[in-house]
Amino acid sequence: MKKKILLVGGCGFIGHNLALKLKALGHEPTVVDSLSINNLKSINEEGVVNKKLYSAILENRIALLKENNIDLIIQDARQYHEISKLYSNINPEIIVHLAAVSHANKSNKDPHTTFDHSLRTLENTLDFAKSNKIHVIYMSSSMVYGNFNSSDVDEDSKCDPIGIYGTLKLSGELLIKAYKQVFDLPYSIIRPSALYGERCVSRRVGQIFIENAIQGQDITINGDGEDKLDFTYIEDLVLGIASCCDNDNALNQTFNLTHGKSRKINELLDILKKEFPNCNVKYSEREKFMPERGTLKTNKAKKLINYNSKFSIEDGYIQYIKWYKDFWKKFNA
Repeated sequence: MKKKILLVGGCGFIGHNLALKLKALGHEPTVVDSLSINNLKSINEEGVVNKKLYSAILENRIALLKENNIDLIIQDARQYHEISKLYSNINPEIIVHLAAVSHANKSNKDPHTTFDHSLRTLENTLDFAKSNKIHVIYMSSSMVYGNFNSSDVDEDSKCDPIGIYGTLKLSGELLIKAYKQVFDLPYSIIRPSALYGERCVSRRVGQIFIENAIQGQDITINGDGEDKLDFTYIEDLVLGIASCCDNDNALNQTFNLTHGKSRKINELLDILKKEFPNCNVKYSEREKFMPERGTLKTNKAKKLINYNSKFSIEDGYIQYIKWYKDFWKKFNA
C-alpha cells in the first residue's frame, strides 16, 4: 500500500538512497534537509578534502531525486515552528529520522553541533508525531553497543557506548522509548553497521579506501587491520528500512540491519587490491575511541520483517568500486 513517508535529513547518504528505493517500491517519499551537514552547504568548509569531487557526488544525489520526482524541501529541522508547520502541510504517515552528524570522529571533535543536529531535530520530530501517533523510524547505530563483549551481539545485548557519537545515538533511542511510554508513539529503531555504497561522502572506511586508491594516495589503516566490522551494503539497509515501513511487526521494535557477518578490515582491503593492485597501504596507531566490534545478529529482523541481506563484501564492495571508477571517469572527463 502506498504511504506518504517523510525523510528528515533525507539528502544524506542513507536518506537519498532510501528515498529512491521507497519511490521504486511505490511509496510517496518527501525529503527534508538543510543541506548543511556533510552536504552542499558545508562542503567548502575548511578541512574538507576532495571538495570538487564531493560537490559532484552531492549534486548527483539531488539530480537523482529530481529525476525520480521526489520532492526535496530545504528546511532546517532544528527550527521548531518552521519544521512543525512543514510536517503539518505534508501530513506523513511515517517519518524516518536521519538527521545527524554522520561520523564518530567529527562528533568527538564538535559535540555541540552533534547534539544540535541529532537530538534537537529528533525532539522536534517526536513532538509533532506524538499528536497523531505517526510511526517514527529512528536511524541509530551499531556504535551504541560500544566494545562487544563477544564476537557478536543481538538487540538485547548491553549498550555501553564509547565517545559522543554512540552516546547520543543511544540517548535518541531512550528518548523515543520514553515517547512511547508517555504518548504511545509507535516507533522502530534501526542499528546499521559499517555502511558502504554509492554516493557516500561521509569518509567511511570503504569510501576512503577507494578514493585514495583511485587517486594514487596512500591508504592508512587504523590499527593492524585485524579489527572486524559488519560491513553492510547500502542496498541491504534501505530494503530493510522499507520493510519496516510496510510491516506492522516492525512497530515498537529495535533491529540490527546489517550483513550479519563481520569481516576483517584487511579482507576489505584484499578486495580493493584486486582492482588496484599497486595501491600503497600504511598502518597507524589504533584510535582510542574506536570500539572493538564484530557481528550484529539479524535473526530478529529476519523473523519479524523478513529481512535478508543479499550482499557480502565480495559482491557489494565490488559493485561500489565499479560505480566509483565510472563516476571518477565522468568526473574527470
